[in-house]
Amino acid sequence: MASQVQLKKQQELQTTYQNYKSTLQNIAQKIGEIEQETEEHKLVLETLEPLPGDRKCFRMINGVLTERTVKEVVPILKTNSDGLKKALEEMVKQYKTKQDDMEKWKKKNNVQVVQQPE
Repeated sequence: MASQVQLKKQQELQTTYQNYKSTLQNIAQKIGEIEQETEEHKLVLETLEPLPGDRKCFRMINGVLTERTVKEVVPILKTNSDGLKKALEEMVKQYKTKQDDMEKWKKKNNVQVVQQPE
């Protein structure tokens, strides 16, 4: 009977651990996506900023290509880029917090992760 209780406890610990790992992986993936989008904004801004403000440029908005001028697009891209940087900072904070939570949980429950040989 006691071994069945231990087995159930072990399964609960394993499930909780997998949930933590899954959440961390999802946050890391979102961080990667935001970093990529930030880099794209940076490249576009570097390309557009030296150009004359009245020069025609095109911008994709929700799958629709719109015609604008450089002076209209650059401020929008800067605002978006700033928003992405703030979102990235938040995601990194979330990741660190979740990682700390997992470490506290591991210590509290005396969990040691054993890597399975491949």
